[in-house]
Parts: sequence; C-alpha cells; structure tokens
Amino acid sequence: MRLWRLLALGMALLGLALAQVREGVDLGVLQAFKARLEAEVAQGRLPGAVVLVARNGQVVFHEAVGYLDPKARTPMAKEAIFRIYSMTKPLTSVLALQLVEEGRLFLTDPLALYLPEFREIRVGVERAGPEGRPVLELAPSQRPITLYDLLRHTSGITYGIFFDSLVKQEYRKVNADALDQTREEFLAKLARLPLQFQPGTLWEYGNSTDLLGHLLERVTGKSLAELMEERIFRPLGMVDSGFQVPPEKWGRVAEPPERDPFTGTPTPLPLNVREAPKRYSGGAGAVATAQDYHRFLQALLNGGELGGRRILSRKGVELLTQDHLGPLYLPSLQRGAPYLPGFGYGFGLGVAVRLEDGGSPLPGSKGDYYWAGLFGTYFFVDPKERLIGVFMMQNPGGRTYYAGLFRNAVYASLR
Repeated sequence: MRLWRLLALGMALLGLALAQVREGVDLGVLQAFKARLEAEVAQGRLPGAVVLVARNGQVVFHEAVGYLDPKARTPMAKEAIFRIYSMTKPLTSVLALQLVEEGRLFLTDPLALYLPEFREIRVGVERAGPEGRPVLELAPSQRPITLYDLLRHTSGITYGIFFDSLVKQEYRKVNADALDQTREEFLAKLARLPLQFQPGTLWEYGNSTDLLGHLLERVTGKSLAELMEERIFRPLGMVDSGFQVPPEKWGRVAEPPERDPFTGTPTPLPLNVREAPKRYSGGAGAVATAQDYHRFLQALLNGGELGGRRILSRKGVELLTQDHLGPLYLPSLQRGAPYLPGFGYGFGLGVAVRLEDGGSPLPGSKGDYYWAGLFGTYFFVDPKERLIGVFMMQNPGGRTYYAGLFRNAVYASLR
C-alpha cells in the first residue's frame, strides 16, 4: 500500500513538473517574471502591462499586471487596448509589400512618381559658420528617394525627436512630426524640409513610414485605416485593432501615468485614440491588444498566413525580415546611439534583424527580428525557436528597461 502511495505521489509530482513546461517554455520562470513586474508596480515604477509569449503556434503565457489607468486605479486586463506607436510600422510595411506582390508598385520606384511634391529634394549639410558655429547649407540630392529607401529608413527623412541636428531643428520649428495635422499639411511640410543625408547612404529613423502610408492611400484611393482593416485586421481576426477606439471599448484603453516614474517629468500627451485622427499615421497611429498583435506576428512566423487567411507570400515575409542594410550597417552603427537597432542588428523592411548568433548583448538567434513603440510596447520573433514575445505598456521612460527585462526572462524560460 505504501508503495502505491509513493508511486502516486511520484506521478503527481511528475505531472506538476510537466505542467510547468509548455511547448518547451518553463512557466515557472515566466511566473517569476510576472512577480517581478508586480513588484515594479508596487514600487510605482510600472503603471501596468500585458505580457504574451507564444511558441510553436501556441500561446503559453498571457498575463496582466498593474493598472489599466494609474490615476483611476483601474486593474489592467489582458484585453487592454494599447497605443502601439511605431509598432504600426511593420503593419504598413506589409501593406506596401502586398501592393508590390500585386504588381501595383515596385520597390525601386521613385517616391516622386506617386508624390510629385518630392521631386525637388535637398540635403542639409552642416558647415562651420561664424565663430565656429555650425550652419545649415542645402545641397542637391544625388539620386531620388525610392520606396525601398522608405521601407528600410535610408531615405534621409528623419524625425524632429530622438537626438539632435540642425536638420532636426528645422523639423521641430514646423512641428513636422505632429499627428494632429492633416495629411496635406504633413506632406507639404515634409516636402520643403531638407534631408538628414543623401538617400541610400545611411540608416536614419524618421517619418519614412508615415510618408509610405500616405503614398499607399494615394495609390489605392483608400484611407490607411480602410486598407489595414480590409487587408490585415479582418483577415487575421484582429478585432480590437485600428486607428480609433469605438466608444463601447473606451473602458479598455490603457493610459500612461501623469508623470513618468523613470524621468520624473510629465508624460507626453498620449495620442487621442477616442476620436478620428486628422491623418492616419502609418508610422505611429495604430492601436492593438497583445492578443491581436500576436496574431499578426504569428502570421509572419507562419510564412504569411494564419487560420487559412494569407496576408503575404512566404517570400514576401522573407523579404520583410531579412537585412537590407548590408554594408550600410557599419557606418550607421558607427554613428552610435542614433542607430536604434543596436549592436548585432541590421534592418529589414520595417523591423530590426539579427545578423549573427553572436555580436549582440541581447539573447536571441540569427534571423530574429523585433521592434518597439514610443510608449513602451515591444515585440520580438525568433523563427529558429518558433517563438513570439509581446510586451505592452504605456510608460515611455521605461521602454528600454522593460523590453530588456522581458526578453531576458523569455529566453531564460526556454527548455
């Protein structure tokens, strides 16, 4: 009788151990990570977050911590809707590649073929002025900007935010980055501004994807919101994604804290997603839940389809997620902090792409890809491990810290 009890106990312990591992992911490690996040919430460093991990096509971990609205102390929910900011960019890239596959665009097409206001572009060059102060001079562009440049951020178009230069100061003077302006106002400003560098010579993060989105609108005669709904959100069952949150879902919108706990400064005013935007920003305007964005990433990991609905060909996904900088990677990297993909990563057509198994301080595999959003959303996909990680929060100052914390925990959980 005692033997049977020991066997039963052994089987129970074995079952518990097996339950802790799903699809080769140790859930105990991820539960410890969740506890770490809860401690960060208790310390006032993290307002709230939703975490999702999937492997081999199965969601193995999907949890919420903290507050949906820190001011109202509303508990975070797994179904929370987040402003994803620059995680909009891969969505716009997929739309562009769809039109390429349909023969409506070529990546080698000049931008001015579709947006003729960009025919006369100039490049800003900093020269030594009086008393050694730099001054901005304008030089002619040596070649046109192409759609390929827009997708891989080698157009010379920049942002007014992120670091500084005389060209960026010109952007800030006219508030070029603003989402609260019409498409026509945005295009008119951008067409008059100088480029940060000659097209095709460096990687520079900027308004390229916004410009690409408006180009797609002009080519198709539809808004970016309509295109994404018809071509990505509806086919993939991304039921809570879009460029505006309807009134019945307002109570699910995650909000940032009034003051950023990492910087101690007031949090920038978040995108108003409860009203229709003046323009649809292909670089920063979308919202999604963690589950919705996972469906998009799973489609990419599956080679372009999910549940029998295809959004891109297998080769189209390969094109999106392979490095397109080549030798430009090194001069871009030598610029230091402005090269956001970081050590060991090149850039595809909207995502950072790992070049080798080594050479990066981040855990991962050759060919993994990632990107993030201004207010703290983050994802990575590792095709070798059949692994997806999605981290959603609205805490701009902590975005690098929590993305690193999340990635380290997920890779530590692999068995």
